[in-house]
Amino acid sequence: MKILFIGDVFGSPGRDMVKEYLPKLKTKYRPHTVIVNGENAANGRGITEKIYHQIIESGAHIITMGNHTWDNRDIFDFIDKADKIVRPANFPETNPGKGMTYATVGGKEVAVINLQGRAFLPPSDCPFKKADELIEQARKRTPFIFVDFHGEATSEKQAMGWYLNGRVSAVVGTHTHVQTADERILDKGTAYITDVGMTGPYDGILGVDKEMILKRFLTGLPVRHDVAEGRMQLSGVVIDLDDKTGKATKIERILINDDHMFFE
Repeated sequence: MKILFIGDVFGSPGRDMVKEYLPKLKTKYRPHTVIVNGENAANGRGITEKIYHQIIESGAHIITMGNHTWDNRDIFDFIDKADKIVRPANFPETNPGKGMTYATVGGKEVAVINLQGRAFLPPSDCPFKKADELIEQARKRTPFIFVDFHGEATSEKQAMGWYLNGRVSAVVGTHTHVQTADERILDKGTAYITDVGMTGPYDGILGVDKEMILKRFLTGLPVRHDVAEGRMQLSGVVIDLDDKTGKATKIERILINDDHMFFE
């Protein structure tokens, strides 16, 4: 079993990179399941139904979200009908949508769980307790369990990796938009990386026009967060899992930009 995950798709540049490179990545790595984080896909904030379908049509099986889940109101009109999208499971239970779903490809079923951290992010229920609950459910159906942990603090994401070590196939961090170089297989067989990174503008600041962010730091005044233009990048990971146990055997970072060229 092999899973390809693409980190935070940011605005139209991110969507363009997914459209261009996802077919090439599928040809190169032959993943059974493709998961894409789409919480910034609509102009950097949230997702629309049209973009949801575009990402699925580009080759994704499941889309995960994060703290910008509700920023585009269009999502309220379709999330309960969309069976290929998950928002953080530790949002209040009264929120629309779901925090875990399953992808079945080639006879293999993967449980995909989305969680959000609580450090430096809006209040939410305990992601650790919610993980316990969902993993118990998922293990009744499949040994392949993938967790997208959307968090700000490196320490909290590392804590989640160790907490779920041996109980899930992979814990990948999202949200900070800067790819970390700490990919590893933890000692009980869980693939881990603190942050997969962002797919979108390469010359902005976390995807946003750099001049606006510089103005914010220099003046202290509020600014618009327009999507940066220019060169683009794609960040991701590909993870190999043992077909019987669901434990990870390999994790490889993917970074495509003008300084890290893609070779088919």
